[in-house]
Amino acid sequence: MKTPNISDLDVAFGTVKGLPDYASIPEEFKRGNTKWNKLFSAWFYGGLKSLKIAPHEGVDKAAALKHIKALMASWEPKHEHKEAGVAYLMSKYFADVEWERA
Repeated sequence: MKTPNISDLDVAFGTVKGLPDYASIPEEFKRGNTKWNKLFSAWFYGGLKSLKIAPHEGVDKAAALKHIKALMASWEPKHEHKEAGVAYLMSKYFADVEWERA
């Protein structure tokens, strides 16, 4: 999966570039029960002490993480949309993850 072109300014100030429309996000990500939703919540609310994340084949890990960080920094979408969209994108970018809360 290709990531959008994200600048350092996008990461600093947030963006909605590449955020899926809410209606197109599968229901399991809207309900917040996936490991990706749990990762989003841990990262968003308290930060992470460690993150081990394995990209799917063909995904540029650094570019995907940059995209995720830029979306998480955005004030534009409603929080529910942001969480569901970021969790869904993480599931598309990454095969597996382990993390420790800060």
